[in-house]
Amino acid sequence: MSKGNAPQPPDPARRRFFQAAGAAALPAALPLASHAQGAKAPVPAYLFFNPAEAAFVEAALARLIPRDENGPGALEAGVPEYIDRQLAGAWGAGERLYRSGPWHPGTPSQGYQLPFTPAELFRTAIRKINETNAGFAKLAAQGQDAYLDSLQKGSVDLGGVPSNVFFESLLEATVEGFFCDPAYGGNRDMAAWRMIGFPGAYADFYELVDRHGAAFNAPPTSLAQDARGNVHLLHHQRKT
Repeated sequence: MSKGNAPQPPDPARRRFFQAAGAAALPAALPLASHAQGAKAPVPAYLFFNPAEAAFVEAALARLIPRDENGPGALEAGVPEYIDRQLAGAWGAGERLYRSGPWHPGTPSQGYQLPFTPAELFRTAIRKINETNAGFAKLAAQGQDAYLDSLQKGSVDLGGVPSNVFFESLLEATVEGFFCDPAYGGNRDMAAWRMIGFPGAYADFYELVDRHGAAFNAPPTSLAQDARGNVHLLHHQRKT
C-alpha cells in the first residue's frame, strides 16, 4: 500500500477507550441502526450533577468516547445520564463500601483505599478541577486530551483525591455506561451493542442451535424491554 493510501491512525481518545473496554473487533461488528446514527442526544435532566459538574463531565466523556465513523460517542449513548443516576443512588452513597477506616495508602493489589464514597470522590475531584481549570469544556480537543492525559498519568491532589484515581473511576464508569443495559440509563438505543454485534438480554438461541457458522443478525434486546420494544429505566439501580 502506498503512503498516500495508508489508513489514518484512530483518534487517540477513542483508541484509549476501546483498549480499556477490550472491544477491538469493530470491522466485524453489526452496523448501527440508521435512527441511532442520525439522532441527537436529548438534553439530560441530572439528579446529581450541578451545571458546573455537568459541563466538565460532558466535555470529558466526549473525548473519552468521541462520536466517529464507527458509531455514537458517550454523549449520544447517554453515558453522562448513566453516571449521574449511579452517583445519585446507592452506589454513589457507598452502600457496600467499608467506611470505618483507618485510611492508609495501600498497595495496588489492595484496591481502593480512600475514605470517599463514589459521590464524594466525583464531587470533590470535579470541584477542584473546576477551581483550577474552569475553562476545560471550552478547550479545543487537543487541549482536552492533554489535560485528561495529565490526570491519568499524574497524581495531582484534587482535594484529597489523586488525579489518576479519579481518572480511572471516570473511565470505568464511562465504559460501563457505554455498554450497560439501557435499563440503567446508558447505551441509548442499544447503539453500543449494535456496534459490536452483542445480542443483549436475548431470551434464547433455540432457532440457531443447528445452524453452524450462521451470523446472529437480530436486533439486541434489553432486560427491561416490553413487547413493543420500549425500554423502561429501572428505578432501584445498584452497581455490582
